[in-house]
Amino acid sequence: MNNTLERIRTSFTESIQTKIQAADSLLNVINEAGAQMVQCLLDDHKIMSCGNGGSACDALHFSSEMINRFQHERPGLPAIALTADVATLTSIANDYSYEDVFSRQVRALGHKGDLLLAISTSGNSPNVINAVKAAHDRNIAVVALTGSDGGKLAGILNDNDTEIRVPASSTARIQETHLLIIHSLCDVIEYCLFGVTETEKKMYE
Repeated sequence: MNNTLERIRTSFTESIQTKIQAADSLLNVINEAGAQMVQCLLDDHKIMSCGNGGSACDALHFSSEMINRFQHERPGLPAIALTADVATLTSIANDYSYEDVFSRQVRALGHKGDLLLAISTSGNSPNVINAVKAAHDRNIAVVALTGSDGGKLAGILNDNDTEIRVPASSTARIQETHLLIIHSLCDVIEYCLFGVTETEKKMYE
């Protein structure tokens, strides 16, 4: 078989297998994280999100699904992607350190009862770790999306936090599964707050 076709097939197979392994081990913890997010929103608080590179895009993806919609026609839900403001990110990186780009925002924007969605495939991103530390200083709970062994991030989480660790070492496979987890969280939030969609109602009629 053509080598490039085989590589593509391997990518699909590995991604599917990673998701199957994640389904076997992570359903309960994803459900717990979803319940945390639902309670945060019911209490009129907001969800902040952060990450680097592809994880920065995941942070933006989550906040857009909250503010706009996922599958429901519904009011927007309060969420902020700390990766979105280029002026703020570059000014903090320039004046202080790139390691502070999220933590300074958490300290400025976060309040007790809010929640931080911290995304790091390795669990070792210094700016994400600092954001988690800032969240703890502000009595803000954390949902961490990680992979592999959880990295340094796993070691600083407390009893109020939830870690969703993808059972994989490949960054690509972890990121692909993170997106599925994010969509699952969005679905749990909408279901708990707004019930089933019209499409789902028709399915069960």
